Amino acid sequence: MRVALIQMAPSADRSANILQAQRLVSEAVKARKPDLVVLPEIWSCLGGSAATKQANAELLPDPGDAGGVLYEALRAMAREHNVWVHGGSIGELVGPESSDKLANTSLVFNPDGEECGRYRKIHLFDVITPNGDGYRESDNYVPGEAIEVVDIDGVPTGLAICYDLRFAELFLALRAADVEMIVLPAAFTQQTGEAHWDILVRARAIEAQTWVIACGTTGWHVDGQGNQRQTYGHSIIVSPWGEVVLQLGSEEGWGVADLDMDEVRQVRERMPVQINRRLI
Repeated sequence: MRVALIQMAPSADRSANILQAQRLVSEAVKARKPDLVVLPEIWSCLGGSAATKQANAELLPDPGDAGGVLYEALRAMAREHNVWVHGGSIGELVGPESSDKLANTSLVFNPDGEECGRYRKIHLFDVITPNGDGYRESDNYVPGEAIEVVDIDGVPTGLAICYDLRFAELFLALRAADVEMIVLPAAFTQQTGEAHWDILVRARAIEAQTWVIACGTTGWHVDGQGNQRQTYGHSIIVSPWGEVVLQLGSEEGWGVADLDMDEVRQVRERMPVQINRRLI
């Protein structure tokens, strides 16, 4: 499978972000003809006030029905380029039961523009980083409650988002579901990215014995309090043996790698971790 990482530098301007995504996807498809393109976390509106996040989010339709601007933009990318599209994640309006909150939601479309998977981020980023910056994702988002496995071009694929990366139990659950690939869009902070991004992505690939495709945002944006925030970029693809086969830098752009799915079988046969497991 040939996979393209679409590393974006988004802002709180949804229209500009859509144009940026469309341009980068088009460039990657024309140059390398991938089977799957992957966008980063919350690329549709990074930063801005709670009201801005609400205005740039949308209700998601039942699969097969027409959706909003973001939903249809992702669907159109898949159809136009005849590729699988993992839409990173977008803000999802979750309805009157929690009208002041959103879900941080991934969508997957096949080359016909049909929705094939939907996942809400389970673990919300409520932390204080070592430099004193505070983040409270739960102020604007509600957590998801279920793991999601989707068939992407014949490959059973687990879905996760950003902070999920720190919770091994999610990845062990996906491994128990026999996924062969995990896709993780992210918006890692610059500080946590420098410290932990590569290590965590490689660890999850090694312990789950899967391909891990981790696509991040990069650059600067402004949060709802007017603070300048920087995300790390360095989108990465890691093999089931923990080998880095593609990594981008800190600039907006894209990269493509070919994934040999037979490596999953080879690694699991030679090191049958799932059979040898004792405590879980």
